[in-house]
Amino acid sequence: MSITLDRTVSSRGFLPTPLARIGLIIPSSNRLTEPQLRHFAPPELGIHVTRLQMTGKWNRPLAQLTEDIERAASALADAKVDIVVFHCTGHAMEAGPQADAQTRERIARATGIEAMSTASAIGEAIAALGVKRLILMTPYEQDVNEHEIDYLRQIGVDVVHDVALALPGSDDYLAQPPERWVELAAEHARDNADGYFLSCTNTTQIEAIAPIERLLGKPVVNSNQSVLWACLKRLRHKLGAARPAPGLGRLVESQI
Repeated sequence: MSITLDRTVSSRGFLPTPLARIGLIIPSSNRLTEPQLRHFAPPELGIHVTRLQMTGKWNRPLAQLTEDIERAASALADAKVDIVVFHCTGHAMEAGPQADAQTRERIARATGIEAMSTASAIGEAIAALGVKRLILMTPYEQDVNEHEIDYLRQIGVDVVHDVALALPGSDDYLAQPPERWVELAAEHARDNADGYFLSCTNTTQIEAIAPIERLLGKPVVNSNQSVLWACLKRLRHKLGAARPAPGLGRLVESQI
């Protein structure tokens, strides 16, 4: 008996077996990290996600998330990922670089897998671009901006101006189109800044990177962009010549 497989789906293109995999721990309210990273990542990179309730009524300090983070990291380890990322900018930065490093150490101990955070990837990205004086733009309340400004100061980066939109929640984050972030960058441009940091994993900011760089001539770092860049850099030995989709700005164009 011969068997004929239905190739309708495969003719449109199944993803190849990934050459490498990353695992992301994201806030349960996040709806943009997955589609954005899957759009921009090369198909040879597998992307796996687990969620934590850590916003709204579940919002807790980083120190109170330790057990949940370790459990989520262990679940991602079951998927045989090469890197585990604690992927929430505000929480990763809120208690400073030392607390962020401790979170990554706990993930690595719990899984035996290399650990990153959004904060550590952002720090690497800023350093790779040689940026020392930033304009920070976020959808957050001002107190969250202050935590991020302090984190950046501790790693040697000065925020010369910041914008906190104080949006009330994820629905409002998602409702801001990329053009809004481009307009804000132009409106708040400063001659003494040598780059922009668009902070948040759950916004359309990643689509504004290339337009801002074209308009203002300065590099842009974003949470999702920097995490993808940092993972690709670490996994180049597995991914070979695989390239991300265009549109991620100078960071990726010059460093990958």
